[in-house]
Amino acid sequence: MDIRQLRYFLAVAEAGHMTRAAEQLGMAQPPLSQQIKALENTVGMTLFKRHAKGVTLTEAGRALQADATRLVHDFDALHSRMRLLAEGKTGRLAIAFTSSAAAHEFTPFALRACRARHPGLMLEIGENNAAEITEAVADGRLHCGLLRVPVAQPAGLVFDTLQHEPAMVALPIDHPLAQRQRRGKPLPIRITDLEGEPLILVRRPGAPGLYANLLALCAEHGVRPRVVAEVARMLTNLNLVAAGNGLSVVPSSMLGVHPHAIAYRPLVDSGRLDVPLTLVYRADDNVGATATFTALLHTLAKERGDGGG
Repeated sequence: MDIRQLRYFLAVAEAGHMTRAAEQLGMAQPPLSQQIKALENTVGMTLFKRHAKGVTLTEAGRALQADATRLVHDFDALHSRMRLLAEGKTGRLAIAFTSSAAAHEFTPFALRACRARHPGLMLEIGENNAAEITEAVADGRLHCGLLRVPVAQPAGLVFDTLQHEPAMVALPIDHPLAQRQRRGKPLPIRITDLEGEPLILVRRPGAPGLYANLLALCAEHGVRPRVVAEVARMLTNLNLVAAGNGLSVVPSSMLGVHPHAIAYRPLVDSGRLDVPLTLVYRADDNVGATATFTALLHTLAKERGDGGG
């Protein structure tokens, strides 16, 4: 017994005639009769009474009709669900962001667009540092993640840059560097201005890219900042700046966090401190819901250009 035979059986039961059922199914009558006979042999019972005007269901046929209707309906529903899953229109999608990636205006914009365009996707959203997100994607615990500068690039992972934005210096609002002005406008900060200044940085395991690039840039300019704190998350970083513990360098999309306690200034001569927004996913998992999400983000990033928050 297979689903095809059950479909033939239901067609004959509804038409009440073998030839009419064959016409509706788009097949010849003899092969249909053979399939019905094979089904009767499988179940060990006669399903139809044959007569001059057509066929009618036997008691066994009526019993099978109810179950066959349910099975065919369930099979079609399963087939539809699997097709939608394969096409990436339904399914679970586990995503995580770093705190600074979540603060970029592109991230909530992309999530809203995903929910609007693909309501069948179930988004499971979390937050972690870049190292943990990369490891979770590699291990298959996450489908994809959004972070800034990749901390490592394990084999099998794809890292796509979606957006770029400049780095900014975050200072306590009463810091002398924050007070400097020219013609009524705040002055940007130079790398050399960081000499001897207390720096608060996101620790190496969490975001070694920006951290390492900043210290390398300082070294190139002969600048020796004092690292007074290393924290796990960007928002903790800014909380300490707001409390007056030191300075930090953050993506420009963080501008506006603690606006009454922190001054944000452009960092000139910043070179490679340009901060990306990076999408990470497994190369062999870019199918179904993951493929739908990554394709959407690439499309949205292209439409919005290479701007930043």
